[in-house]
Amino acid sequence: MKRIFWLGVGVIAGVAASRKLNRAARQATPAGIAGNVSDALSELAGAIGTFGADVRAGMTERERELTEDVEARTGINTSPRHALRAAEDTLRASAPLPRRQPGARARRADG
Repeated sequence: MKRIFWLGVGVIAGVAASRKLNRAARQATPAGIAGNVSDALSELAGAIGTFGADVRAGMTERERELTEDVEARTGINTSPRHALRAAEDTLRASAPLPRRQPGARARRADG
């Protein structure tokens, strides 16, 4: 009975070692290396995509913080529509530039 047990243990160990060696040999072939590189590149692409999403989220959050800070300090709503309206109001409120009369010529400073 002992011999049958040890024979079974040896067969199981041989099969496991054989499978490990075959797997290692398959990874050393050009197709296996290409598969490993492909997996690594897809993982890298996923990491870059995640990083880009994190950067965009951070930019959006920071832009919101800056917008709130500008609104708190100036009282101007900085959304594009409101910013355009505020700029137009500011231009209207500033002193109008003197208009030249049609046909009038500019004067010289020296004389």
